[in-house]
Amino acid sequence: MLLRVILGQEDIRRITIDSMPETVIGLHLMLKNMLGLEGDLVVQFQDPEFSNELCNLSCMSELPKDKVTLKVYSKNLESHQTDSTLDTASLTTSSEESHPPSASRLRQLPQPFQIPTFSFDVELKLRHGNEAFHKDGTLLDVSKDTKSDILDKIAEAIYVHNPYPTREEYDLVSQALVEKHPCLREPGSVNGWYCWKFSLKFKMGNFRQKLRLAGCPELKINSRSPGTPGKGKLKRARKSEVNFLPDLPEGKTQGSLEDERTEMVTEMKKRKIDWQQIKEMMNSTFSLRRKQIVEDEPPVADVRARWPALFSERQIEAEFARLTSVDLKGSLFAGLDKYLLRFLEVYRARSGLVELNSLLSTLDNDSSNQRQRAVVLMGLPYYLKDVAKLYKKVQVTDAEEDWTKGMAVGILMAEQNDRVGFAVVLEEEIIFPSISDFPTAVALLMGLLFALNIDYPRGLKYTFEVIQKVLMDIGGGQCTALVHGLKNRLLRKKK
Repeated sequence: MLLRVILGQEDIRRITIDSMPETVIGLHLMLKNMLGLEGDLVVQFQDPEFSNELCNLSCMSELPKDKVTLKVYSKNLESHQTDSTLDTASLTTSSEESHPPSASRLRQLPQPFQIPTFSFDVELKLRHGNEAFHKDGTLLDVSKDTKSDILDKIAEAIYVHNPYPTREEYDLVSQALVEKHPCLREPGSVNGWYCWKFSLKFKMGNFRQKLRLAGCPELKINSRSPGTPGKGKLKRARKSEVNFLPDLPEGKTQGSLEDERTEMVTEMKKRKIDWQQIKEMMNSTFSLRRKQIVEDEPPVADVRARWPALFSERQIEAEFARLTSVDLKGSLFAGLDKYLLRFLEVYRARSGLVELNSLLSTLDNDSSNQRQRAVVLMGLPYYLKDVAKLYKKVQVTDAEEDWTKGMAVGILMAEQNDRVGFAVVLEEEIIFPSISDFPTAVALLMGLLFALNIDYPRGLKYTFEVIQKVLMDIGGGQCTALVHGLKNRLLRKKK
Protein backbone atom coordinates (compact mmCIF):
# COMPACT_ATOMS: atom_id res chain seq x y z
CA MET A 1 0.00 0.00 0.00
CA LEU A 2 1.22 3.51 -0.81
CA LEU A 3 1.15 6.19 1.89
CA ARG A 4 1.67 9.93 1.50
CA VAL A 5 2.48 11.17 5.01
CA ILE A 6 2.35 14.91 5.75
CA LEU A 7 4.44 15.89 8.77
CA GLY A 8 4.77 19.58 7.93
CA GLN A 9 4.60 22.02 5.05
CA GLU A 10 8.15 21.13 4.00
CA ASP A 11 8.16 17.53 5.17
CA ILE A 12 5.94 15.23 3.11
CA ARG A 13 6.99 11.59 2.75
CA ARG A 14 6.12 8.81 0.33
CA ILE A 15 6.15 5.38 2.00
CA THR A 16 5.34 1.93 0.66
CA ILE A 17 4.21 -0.83 3.05
CA ASP A 18 3.16 -4.42 2.46
CA SER A 19 -0.07 -4.22 4.46
CA MET A 20 -1.82 -1.83 6.81
CA PRO A 21 -2.13 -2.67 10.53
CA GLU A 22 -5.49 -3.97 11.68
CA THR A 23 -6.00 -1.30 14.35
CA VAL A 24 -5.50 2.45 14.64
CA ILE A 25 -3.13 1.85 17.58
CA GLY A 26 -1.12 -0.48 15.36
CA LEU A 27 -0.95 2.25 12.72
CA HIS A 28 0.31 4.72 15.33
CA LEU A 29 2.99 2.23 16.38
CA MET A 30 4.07 1.69 12.76
CA LEU A 31 4.28 5.43 12.10
CA LYS A 32 6.31 6.01 15.27
CA ASN A 33 8.79 3.30 14.29
CA MET A 34 9.11 4.43 10.66
CA LEU A 35 9.16 8.18 11.22
CA GLY A 36 10.89 8.43 14.60
CA LEU A 37 7.93 10.13 16.27
CA GLU A 38 7.26 10.22 20.00
CA GLY A 39 4.25 10.75 22.22
CA ASP A 40 0.55 10.44 21.38
CA LEU A 41 -0.28 10.86 17.70
CA VAL A 42 -3.20 12.45 15.90
CA VAL A 43 -3.68 10.88 12.47
CA GLN A 44 -5.95 12.46 9.87
CA PHE A 45 -6.79 11.15 6.39
CA GLN A 46 -8.20 12.65 3.20
CA ASP A 47 -11.80 11.44 3.14
CA PRO A 48 -13.06 10.93 -0.46
CA GLU A 49 -16.66 11.27 0.76
CA PHE A 50 -15.94 14.89 1.74
CA SER A 51 -13.98 16.00 -1.33
CA ASN A 52 -10.69 14.79 0.24
CA GLU A 53 -10.98 17.11 3.24
CA LEU A 54 -9.03 15.94 6.31
CA CYS A 55 -10.84 13.93 8.98
CA ASN A 56 -9.54 12.29 12.16
CA LEU A 57 -9.00 8.56 11.71
CA SER A 58 -11.02 6.49 14.18
CA CYS A 59 -11.30 3.14 12.35
CA MET A 60 -9.02 1.48 9.80
CA SER A 61 -11.99 0.61 7.58
CA GLU A 62 -12.38 4.33 6.82
CA LEU A 63 -9.16 4.36 4.77
CA PRO A 64 -9.06 3.84 0.97
CA LYS A 65 -7.63 0.49 -0.09
CA ASP A 66 -4.67 1.20 -2.39
CA LYS A 67 -3.21 4.57 -1.49
CA VAL A 68 -3.98 7.21 1.08
CA THR A 69 -2.76 10.61 2.26
CA LEU A 70 -2.27 10.96 6.02
CA LYS A 71 -1.50 14.04 8.09
CA VAL A 72 0.27 13.19 11.35
CA TYR A 73 0.71 15.31 14.48
CA SER A 74 2.64 14.43 17.61
CA LYS A 75 0.97 15.90 20.70
CA ASN A 76 4.21 15.86 22.70
CA LEU A 77 6.40 17.67 20.16
CA GLU A 78 5.85 21.22 19.02
CA SER A 79 7.32 20.42 15.64
CA HIS A 80 8.81 17.53 13.76
CA GLN A 81 12.38 18.28 12.72
CA THR A 82 13.85 16.01 10.10
CA ASP A 83 17.37 16.99 11.07
CA SER A 84 17.05 15.45 14.52
CA THR A 85 15.35 12.20 13.63
CA LEU A 86 16.01 9.38 11.21
CA ASP A 87 13.43 7.18 9.60
CA THR A 88 13.24 4.33 7.17
CA ALA A 89 11.77 6.51 4.45
CA SER A 90 14.33 9.31 4.32
CA LEU A 91 17.93 9.46 5.50
CA THR A 92 19.00 12.53 3.59
CA THR A 93 19.03 15.14 6.34
CA SER A 94 21.72 15.87 8.87
CA SER A 95 21.99 17.51 12.26
CA GLU A 96 25.24 19.19 11.34
CA GLU A 97 23.55 22.30 9.95
CA SER A 98 20.81 22.58 12.56
CA HIS A 99 20.29 23.45 16.17
CA PRO A 100 21.10 20.72 18.70
CA PRO A 101 18.48 17.96 18.50
CA SER A 102 15.99 17.36 21.27
CA ALA A 103 17.03 14.98 24.02
CA SER A 104 13.48 13.96 24.82
CA ARG A 105 13.43 10.75 22.75
CA LEU A 106 15.01 8.26 25.10
CA ARG A 107 14.96 4.46 25.37
CA GLN A 108 13.16 4.37 28.68
CA LEU A 109 9.57 4.22 29.83
CA PRO A 110 7.96 7.48 30.93
CA GLN A 111 7.30 7.93 34.63
CA PRO A 112 4.52 7.59 35.51
CA PHE A 113 3.64 5.12 32.75
CA GLN A 114 0.36 5.91 31.02
CA ILE A 115 -1.85 2.83 30.69
CA PRO A 116 -3.40 2.86 27.19
CA THR A 117 -7.09 2.80 26.41
CA PHE A 118 -8.37 -0.71 25.68
CA SER A 119 -11.15 -1.85 23.36
CA PHE A 120 -14.64 -0.54 24.10
CA ASP A 121 -15.95 -3.75 25.70
CA VAL A 122 -12.87 -4.15 27.91
CA GLU A 123 -13.06 -0.52 29.04
CA LEU A 124 -16.73 -1.06 29.90
CA LYS A 125 -15.91 -4.13 32.00
CA LEU A 126 -13.12 -2.29 33.79
CA ARG A 127 -15.35 0.69 34.55
CA HIS A 128 -18.00 -1.54 36.15
CA GLY A 129 -15.27 -3.53 37.88
CA ASN A 130 -13.68 -0.41 39.38
CA GLU A 131 -17.07 0.82 40.59
CA ALA A 132 -17.68 -2.51 42.34
CA PHE A 133 -14.19 -2.45 43.86
CA HIS A 134 -14.65 1.03 45.31
CA LYS A 135 -18.07 0.04 46.64
CA ASP A 136 -17.25 -3.20 48.47
CA GLY A 137 -13.76 -4.32 47.41
CA THR A 138 -14.96 -6.87 44.84
CA LEU A 139 -12.26 -7.90 42.35
CA LEU A 140 -12.98 -8.45 38.66
CA ASP A 141 -13.01 -12.02 37.37
CA VAL A 142 -10.81 -11.49 34.28
CA SER A 143 -11.54 -13.79 31.35
CA LYS A 144 -8.79 -15.10 29.07
CA ASP A 145 -9.86 -12.84 26.18
CA THR A 146 -10.01 -9.75 28.38
CA LYS A 147 -6.59 -10.42 29.84
CA SER A 148 -5.14 -10.99 26.37
CA ASP A 149 -6.58 -7.69 25.12
CA ILE A 150 -5.13 -5.83 28.11
CA LEU A 151 -1.68 -7.36 27.70
CA ASP A 152 -1.64 -6.80 23.92
CA LYS A 153 -2.36 -3.09 24.22
CA ILE A 154 0.16 -2.58 27.04
CA ALA A 155 2.84 -4.49 25.11
CA GLU A 156 2.33 -2.17 22.11
CA ALA A 157 2.58 0.88 24.37
CA ILE A 158 5.79 -0.41 25.98
CA TYR A 159 7.41 -1.27 22.65
CA VAL A 160 7.09 2.31 21.43
CA HIS A 161 9.53 3.33 24.19
CA ASN A 162 11.70 0.23 24.72
CA PRO A 163 11.59 -3.20 23.02
CA TYR A 164 13.54 -4.72 25.92
CA PRO A 165 12.20 -3.31 29.21
CA THR A 166 14.15 -3.77 32.42
CA ARG A 167 12.84 -5.60 35.47
CA GLU A 168 12.20 -2.27 37.18
CA GLU A 169 10.19 -1.06 34.17
CA TYR A 170 7.97 -4.15 34.26
CA ASP A 171 7.34 -3.38 37.93
CA LEU A 172 6.51 0.21 37.03
CA VAL A 173 3.97 -0.77 34.35
CA SER A 174 2.31 -3.49 36.42
CA GLN A 175 1.94 -1.12 39.36
CA ALA A 176 0.46 1.57 37.09
CA LEU A 177 -2.07 -0.95 35.76
CA VAL A 178 -3.55 -1.87 39.15
CA GLU A 179 -3.44 1.75 40.31
CA LYS A 180 -5.57 2.83 37.35
CA HIS A 181 -7.79 -0.25 37.49
CA PRO A 182 -7.83 -1.48 41.11
CA CYS A 183 -10.37 -4.18 40.22
CA LEU A 184 -7.46 -6.03 38.54
CA ARG A 185 -5.52 -6.43 41.78
CA GLU A 186 -4.48 -9.97 42.69
CA PRO A 187 -5.59 -11.17 46.12
CA GLY A 188 -2.70 -13.63 46.37
CA SER A 189 0.27 -11.24 45.96
CA VAL A 190 1.63 -8.66 48.36
CA ASN A 191 1.60 -5.74 45.92
CA GLY A 192 -1.38 -6.92 43.91
CA TRP A 193 0.41 -7.07 40.55
CA TYR A 194 2.97 -9.90 40.81
CA CYS A 195 1.31 -12.18 38.22
CA TRP A 196 0.53 -9.27 35.91
CA LYS A 197 4.27 -8.56 35.78
CA PHE A 198 5.17 -12.07 34.62
CA SER A 199 2.24 -12.26 32.20
CA LEU A 200 3.42 -8.98 30.70
CA LYS A 201 7.01 -10.24 30.33
CA PHE A 202 5.70 -13.32 28.53
CA LYS A 203 3.46 -11.18 26.30
CA MET A 204 6.36 -8.87 25.41
CA GLY A 205 8.37 -11.91 24.35
CA ASN A 206 5.55 -13.01 22.05
CA PHE A 207 5.13 -9.48 20.72
CA ARG A 208 8.83 -9.21 19.88
CA GLN A 209 8.68 -12.58 18.15
CA LYS A 210 5.78 -11.41 15.95
CA LEU A 211 7.70 -8.30 14.93
CA ARG A 212 10.87 -10.34 14.45
CA LEU A 213 9.06 -12.63 12.00
CA ALA A 214 7.63 -9.54 10.28
CA GLY A 215 11.22 -8.42 9.58
CA CYS A 216 11.87 -5.73 12.21
CA PRO A 217 15.71 -5.33 12.01
CA GLU A 218 16.27 -4.48 15.67
CA LEU A 219 14.50 -7.68 16.74
CA LYS A 220 15.43 -9.92 13.82
CA ILE A 221 19.09 -9.58 14.73
CA ASN A 222 18.45 -11.63 17.90
CA SER A 223 16.63 -14.50 16.16
CA ARG A 224 18.32 -17.89 16.35
CA SER A 225 18.25 -20.84 14.01
CA PRO A 226 17.20 -24.21 15.48
CA GLY A 227 20.03 -25.97 17.26
CA THR A 228 22.11 -22.85 17.86
CA PRO A 229 24.15 -23.63 21.00
CA GLY A 230 24.31 -21.33 24.01
CA LYS A 231 22.69 -18.01 24.68
CA GLY A 232 24.78 -15.20 23.22
CA LYS A 233 24.77 -11.54 24.20
CA LEU A 234 21.48 -9.87 23.44
CA LYS A 235 22.07 -7.29 20.73
CA ARG A 236 19.93 -4.36 21.75
CA ALA A 237 20.18 -0.68 22.56
CA ARG A 238 22.16 -0.53 25.81
CA LYS A 239 22.89 3.20 25.93
CA SER A 240 19.38 4.55 25.23
CA GLU A 241 20.01 4.82 21.47
CA VAL A 242 16.80 5.76 19.67
CA ASN A 243 17.99 4.65 16.20
CA PHE A 244 19.87 1.53 17.17
CA LEU A 245 19.27 -0.62 14.08
CA PRO A 246 17.10 1.15 11.45
CA ASP A 247 15.62 -0.27 8.26
CA LEU A 248 17.20 0.39 4.89
CA PRO A 249 16.11 3.71 3.33
CA GLU A 250 13.18 3.66 0.94
CA GLY A 251 14.29 2.61 -2.54
CA LYS A 252 17.72 1.39 -1.39
CA THR A 253 19.11 -2.15 -1.27
CA GLN A 254 22.05 -3.55 0.64
CA GLY A 255 23.93 -3.83 -2.66
CA SER A 256 23.34 -0.21 -3.66
CA LEU A 257 24.42 0.99 -0.22
CA GLU A 258 27.56 -1.14 -0.44
CA ASP A 259 28.35 0.61 -3.73
CA GLU A 260 28.01 3.98 -1.95
CA ARG A 261 30.33 2.76 0.80
CA THR A 262 32.96 1.80 -1.77
CA GLU A 263 32.59 5.20 -3.43
CA MET A 264 33.11 6.86 -0.05
CA VAL A 265 36.32 4.94 0.58
CA THR A 266 37.62 6.19 -2.78
CA GLU A 267 36.58 9.77 -2.01
CA MET A 268 38.37 9.68 1.35
CA LYS A 269 41.65 8.84 -0.41
CA LYS A 270 41.59 12.06 -2.44
CA ARG A 271 43.74 15.02 -1.48
CA LYS A 272 40.73 17.35 -1.61
CA ILE A 273 37.76 15.56 -0.08
CA ASP A 274 34.21 16.60 -0.99
CA TRP A 275 32.83 16.70 2.56
CA GLN A 276 29.33 17.61 1.40
CA GLN A 277 29.19 14.42 -0.66
CA ILE A 278 30.63 12.44 2.26
CA LYS A 279 27.96 13.85 4.58
CA GLU A 280 25.16 12.83 2.23
CA MET A 281 26.53 9.33 1.69
CA MET A 282 27.14 8.82 5.43
CA ASN A 283 23.50 9.68 6.08
CA SER A 284 22.32 7.38 3.32
CA THR A 285 24.45 4.40 4.42
CA PHE A 286 23.67 4.71 8.15
CA SER A 287 21.47 1.58 8.22
CA LEU A 288 24.10 -0.55 6.42
CA ARG A 289 26.82 0.67 8.76
CA ARG A 290 24.76 -0.13 11.87
CA LYS A 291 23.91 -3.56 10.50
CA GLN A 292 27.57 -4.41 9.97
CA ILE A 293 28.73 -2.99 13.30
CA VAL A 294 25.96 -4.50 15.43
CA GLU A 295 25.70 -7.89 13.75
CA ASP A 296 29.37 -8.63 13.03
CA GLU A 297 30.99 -6.75 15.96
CA PRO A 298 34.21 -6.16 13.95
CA PRO A 299 37.45 -4.82 15.51
CA VAL A 300 37.91 -1.07 15.41
CA ALA A 301 40.66 -1.42 12.78
CA ASP A 302 38.27 -3.25 10.42
CA VAL A 303 35.56 -0.60 10.85
CA ARG A 304 38.14 2.08 10.17
CA ALA A 305 39.18 0.39 6.94
CA ARG A 306 35.59 0.00 5.73
CA TRP A 307 34.24 3.33 6.98
CA PRO A 308 37.17 5.80 7.09
CA ALA A 309 34.84 8.83 7.01
CA LEU A 310 33.32 7.76 10.33
CA PHE A 311 36.64 8.49 12.03
CA SER A 312 36.53 12.20 11.30
CA GLU A 313 35.46 14.49 14.12
CA ARG A 314 32.51 15.96 12.22
CA GLN A 315 31.13 12.52 11.32
CA ILE A 316 31.45 11.16 14.85
CA GLU A 317 29.30 14.08 15.99
CA ALA A 318 26.83 13.42 13.18
CA GLU A 319 26.71 9.67 13.90
CA PHE A 320 26.03 10.33 17.58
CA ALA A 321 23.12 12.58 16.59
CA ARG A 322 21.79 9.88 14.24
CA LEU A 323 21.88 7.34 17.06
CA THR A 324 20.60 9.43 19.96
CA SER A 325 19.02 12.62 18.53
CA VAL A 326 21.34 14.45 20.95
CA ASP A 327 24.17 16.89 20.23
CA LEU A 328 27.45 15.26 21.30
CA LYS A 329 29.60 18.13 22.54
CA GLY A 330 26.73 20.46 23.37
CA SER A 331 25.02 18.01 25.73
CA LEU A 332 28.25 17.13 27.58
CA PHE A 333 29.43 20.71 27.99
CA ALA A 334 25.97 21.90 29.06
CA GLY A 335 25.80 19.15 31.67
CA LEU A 336 29.25 19.97 32.96
CA ASP A 337 28.42 23.65 33.34
CA LYS A 338 25.13 22.83 35.04
CA TYR A 339 26.76 20.75 37.78
CA LEU A 340 30.26 22.27 37.77
CA LEU A 341 30.23 24.03 41.15
CA ARG A 342 28.35 21.22 42.88
CA PHE A 343 30.83 18.65 41.55
CA LEU A 344 33.75 20.63 42.94
CA GLU A 345 31.99 20.94 46.32
CA VAL A 346 31.32 17.20 46.40
CA TYR A 347 34.95 16.48 45.49
CA ARG A 348 36.26 18.78 48.22
CA ALA A 349 34.09 16.96 50.76
CA ARG A 350 36.11 13.79 49.99
CA SER A 351 39.26 15.16 51.58
CA GLY A 352 40.68 11.67 52.11
CA LEU A 353 41.16 10.99 48.39
CA VAL A 354 44.69 12.03 47.46
CA GLU A 355 44.02 11.97 43.71
CA LEU A 356 41.04 14.32 44.02
CA ASN A 357 42.99 16.72 46.22
CA SER A 358 45.80 16.77 43.68
CA LEU A 359 43.39 17.61 40.86
CA LEU A 360 41.63 20.29 42.89
CA SER A 361 44.96 21.91 43.73
CA THR A 362 45.57 22.59 40.02
CA LEU A 363 42.69 25.07 40.13
CA ASP A 364 44.84 27.37 42.29
CA ASN A 365 46.89 28.28 39.23
CA ASP A 366 44.17 27.93 36.59
CA SER A 367 40.51 28.31 37.60
CA SER A 368 39.17 28.78 34.08
CA ASN A 369 35.91 27.12 33.05
CA GLN A 370 37.81 24.75 30.76
CA ARG A 371 40.10 23.63 33.56
CA GLN A 372 37.20 23.13 35.96
CA ARG A 373 35.46 20.93 33.36
CA ALA A 374 38.62 18.86 32.99
CA VAL A 375 39.03 18.45 36.76
CA VAL A 376 35.43 17.22 37.11
CA LEU A 377 35.88 14.61 34.36
CA MET A 378 39.33 13.50 35.52
CA GLY A 379 38.10 13.13 39.08
CA LEU A 380 35.09 10.93 38.31
CA PRO A 381 36.90 7.54 38.39
CA TYR A 382 38.51 8.41 41.74
CA TYR A 383 35.30 9.65 43.31
CA LEU A 384 33.29 6.63 42.04
CA LYS A 385 36.12 4.24 42.92
CA ASP A 386 36.32 2.77 39.43
CA VAL A 387 39.31 0.48 39.23
CA ALA A 388 40.55 1.53 35.77
CA LYS A 389 42.02 4.83 34.61
CA LEU A 390 40.21 7.14 32.21
CA TYR A 391 43.46 8.76 31.07
CA LYS A 392 47.15 7.97 30.85
CA LYS A 393 50.02 10.46 31.07
CA VAL A 394 53.11 10.03 28.90
CA GLN A 395 56.10 12.15 27.97
CA VAL A 396 56.72 12.85 24.31
CA THR A 397 60.24 11.57 24.88
CA ASP A 398 58.90 8.11 25.84
CA ALA A 399 58.95 5.33 23.28
CA GLU A 400 55.83 5.71 21.11
CA GLU A 401 55.15 1.97 21.10
CA ASP A 402 54.61 2.19 24.87
CA TRP A 403 52.17 5.11 24.76
CA THR A 404 49.02 3.10 24.14
CA LYS A 405 50.19 -0.26 25.47
CA GLY A 406 47.42 -1.87 27.51
CA MET A 407 44.86 0.86 26.70
CA ALA A 408 41.60 -0.62 25.47
CA VAL A 409 39.58 2.56 26.05
CA GLY A 410 40.90 5.88 27.27
CA ILE A 411 42.53 9.25 26.69
CA LEU A 412 46.25 9.81 26.21
CA MET A 413 47.86 12.92 27.70
CA ALA A 414 51.22 13.64 26.08
CA GLU A 415 53.26 16.17 28.06
CA GLN A 416 56.13 18.25 26.70
CA ASN A 417 57.52 20.98 28.91
CA ASP A 418 54.44 22.98 29.97
CA ARG A 419 52.24 21.87 27.08
CA VAL A 420 49.81 18.94 27.02
CA GLY A 421 48.19 17.29 24.00
CA PHE A 422 45.29 14.86 24.12
CA ALA A 423 44.37 11.85 22.00
CA VAL A 424 41.54 9.29 22.05
CA VAL A 425 42.61 5.64 22.18
CA LEU A 426 40.64 2.48 21.35
CA GLU A 427 42.10 -1.03 21.27
CA GLU A 428 45.62 0.37 21.76
CA GLU A 429 45.28 2.54 18.66
CA ILE A 430 45.16 6.34 18.55
CA ILE A 431 41.93 7.35 16.82
CA PHE A 432 41.81 11.11 17.31
CA PRO A 433 45.25 12.74 17.80
CA SER A 434 46.01 16.38 18.56
CA ILE A 435 42.88 17.27 20.54
CA SER A 436 43.13 20.65 22.23
CA ASP A 437 41.46 19.91 25.59
CA PHE A 438 40.37 17.06 27.85
CA PRO A 439 36.55 17.65 27.78
CA THR A 440 36.54 17.54 23.97
CA ALA A 441 38.53 14.30 24.09
CA VAL A 442 35.95 12.79 26.45
CA ALA A 443 33.12 13.88 24.14
CA LEU A 444 34.78 12.25 21.12
CA LEU A 445 35.48 9.09 23.12
CA MET A 446 31.78 8.87 24.04
CA GLY A 447 30.88 9.38 20.39
CA LEU A 448 33.12 6.49 19.36
CA LEU A 449 31.72 4.15 22.01
CA PHE A 450 28.20 4.82 20.72
CA ALA A 451 29.09 4.75 17.02
CA LEU A 452 31.08 1.50 17.28
CA ASN A 453 28.61 -0.13 19.71
CA ILE A 454 31.34 -0.73 22.30
CA ASP A 455 30.26 -1.63 25.82
CA TYR A 456 31.64 0.50 28.63
CA PRO A 457 34.72 -1.20 30.13
CA ARG A 458 33.93 -2.86 33.44
CA GLY A 459 36.58 -0.88 35.28
CA LEU A 460 35.05 2.45 34.18
CA LYS A 461 31.36 1.57 34.01
CA TYR A 462 30.27 4.06 36.68
CA THR A 463 32.36 6.86 35.18
CA PHE A 464 30.81 6.46 31.74
CA GLU A 465 27.34 6.01 33.25
CA VAL A 466 27.67 9.40 34.97
CA ILE A 467 28.89 11.02 31.75
CA GLN A 468 25.99 9.55 29.75
CA LYS A 469 23.09 9.67 32.20
CA VAL A 470 23.91 12.63 34.43
CA LEU A 471 26.00 15.02 32.33
CA MET A 472 24.58 14.26 28.86
CA ASP A 473 21.12 13.37 30.22
CA ILE A 474 20.70 10.32 27.97
CA GLY A 475 18.66 7.59 29.64
CA GLY A 476 18.95 9.29 33.02
CA GLY A 477 15.70 7.80 34.29
CA GLN A 478 17.39 4.47 35.01
CA CYS A 479 20.63 4.65 37.02
CA THR A 480 22.57 2.29 39.24
CA ALA A 481 22.33 2.99 42.98
CA LEU A 482 25.81 4.54 43.09
CA VAL A 483 25.15 6.94 40.22
CA HIS A 484 21.67 7.75 41.51
CA GLY A 485 23.20 8.67 44.87
CA LEU A 486 25.72 11.00 43.21
CA LYS A 487 22.96 12.62 41.18
CA ASN A 488 20.97 13.28 44.35
CA ARG A 489 24.01 14.94 45.94
CA LEU A 490 24.48 17.17 42.92
CA LEU A 491 20.84 18.25 42.97
CA ARG A 492 20.79 18.85 46.71
CA LYS A 493 21.20 22.52 47.56
CA LYS A 494 24.09 23.47 49.79
CA LYS A 495 22.95 24.41 53.29
